[in-house]
Amino acid sequence: MDSLGSGKSGAPAPAAAAGKWLGIDYGEARIGIAVSDTLGILARGLETIRWNGKDMAWALDRITALTWEHGITGLVIGIPRRTDGKPGKPGQSEDKARLMAALLAEKTGIEPILRDERYTTVLAHRIMRETGVRTHQRRAVVDQIAAEILLQEYLDSLRRDNRRDNA
Repeated sequence: MDSLGSGKSGAPAPAAAAGKWLGIDYGEARIGIAVSDTLGILARGLETIRWNGKDMAWALDRITALTWEHGITGLVIGIPRRTDGKPGKPGQSEDKARLMAALLAEKTGIEPILRDERYTTVLAHRIMRETGVRTHQRRAVVDQIAAEILLQEYLDSLRRDNRRDNA
């Protein structure tokens, strides 16, 4: 799992999004979760997991439970990067998100797709501001919306790639 956009190293991303997908916006205080419909067309925010950033086993158990509860067949995990696209310092959020992805693969048997999540939270804040959501209400849902954006962008990219391949 060392390249963004694919699961296992060198493995291409799936050609179609059939089945339910879970989008995960990793954060050290909150993890946003989004889920797709069964056709893999539309993403919607599902839950914000609040955690201390230290008890990864607890967070993994919650995400695994959501995976089984919703019949998830694919995972998309946002990898936090610096705005210039370079990885952060060792041991920071990117490394922790990659560790979470590896541990989720072990727990669920589903190889996660890793995606660059650089501007999803910024976009989520912008959407909420433009739709009139008050500042104090944003914190509760911003990570869910970021996960929704992350997952929707991935599902859209699969459809674009599939159309291009079938043209």
